[in-house]
Amino acid sequence: MGSKKMILTALLIALVTVTTMVVNIPMPAVKGYVNIGDTVVLLAGLIFGPVVGATAGAIGSSLADLLLGYTLWAPWTFVIKGLEGFLAGWLVGRIRKTTTAGTAIGASIAAAVMVLGYFVASAIIYKSVPIAVVALPGDLLQAGVSVVLSLILLRPLKKYLSL
Repeated sequence: MGSKKMILTALLIALVTVTTMVVNIPMPAVKGYVNIGDTVVLLAGLIFGPVVGATAGAIGSSLADLLLGYTLWAPWTFVIKGLEGFLAGWLVGRIRKTTTAGTAIGASIAAAVMVLGYFVASAIIYKSVPIAVVALPGDLLQAGVSVVLSLILLRPLKKYLSL
């Protein structure tokens, strides 16, 4: 990884952290929160590829968990958000025609994996599927909003970045 890409990745990590922390809605029932940091995780993967997406998602999101006091979730978040960022970049890279529909499918699958990851993590942490079900609407809302926002922002950002 060259210096430029390393600096870009560090900036994206910071942007994921800040976006996650600034716009978050606590969910006391599951000791978690809903946020729009996934928008940046998805964009990092969609624009800069799977490695940058995974790194920004894993480190940025788990850092937000630690700073917001959700320490229990940080290791899970590291894996789940890293996978989300990786998949966004990897799936879009595998779709030969980078159409809006192909990008939407890649982002949606990556976000769906995030929802599934937190469902499984909740069921394991709380030893209860019903508690995991309680968190599901918030995670689905977070995923849906983040996919839509990332698709809205993707084209202008690519144009701005001359990509």
